[in-house]
Amino acid sequence: MPDQQSHRKIITIGCIAAAVMFAFCFAMVPLYSMICKATGINTSAANSGLLTSVSAEIKVPPDLTRTITVQFVAVNHNGMPWEFFPRTPSIQVHPGENNKIYFHAKNTTDKVMSVQAIPSMSPTDALSYFHKIECFCFTQQTLKSHESKEMPMIFRIDNEIPKEIRVITLAYTLFDTTPKETRKG
Repeated sequence: MPDQQSHRKIITIGCIAAAVMFAFCFAMVPLYSMICKATGINTSAANSGLLTSVSAEIKVPPDLTRTITVQFVAVNHNGMPWEFFPRTPSIQVHPGENNKIYFHAKNTTDKVMSVQAIPSMSPTDALSYFHKIECFCFTQQTLKSHESKEMPMIFRIDNEIPKEIRVITLAYTLFDTTPKETRKG
């Protein structure tokens, strides 16, 4: 009898632990977003456009009385041997209008590589007003040896952006995400 009670206790504790872990996993994404937004930590992920795609579809007429310069910068992390640059280094936009630009990427190596572009923005006050509708930075990009690709980004800046923000710089850093077992070769 003591063994059966011991087994029941272990099974009960295991079931409770599994339920708590499931609840934690289910709540992790909204909790992470809330913490990022409140603390400003990893704001590039919290404001990548994934969380604002619904608001990006709202049709508000553009504010043609204002013009904002958006500058684009591309950097390869740790000397990664890819060509990576914006086709247009800067553009003039009106708040409320959708804009499309392209980044060029070329794998200059003799092997297949995967990369992830991580965005950052300045001034940081512009983060909550800048919405990426489509972006190559949402997913990893894999290119074969010497393959190149034109990667689009569609964005919109809210009409409510503070008037003192006249220039926004959006920078992407390209990181090698090729699985370690395929890097040697």
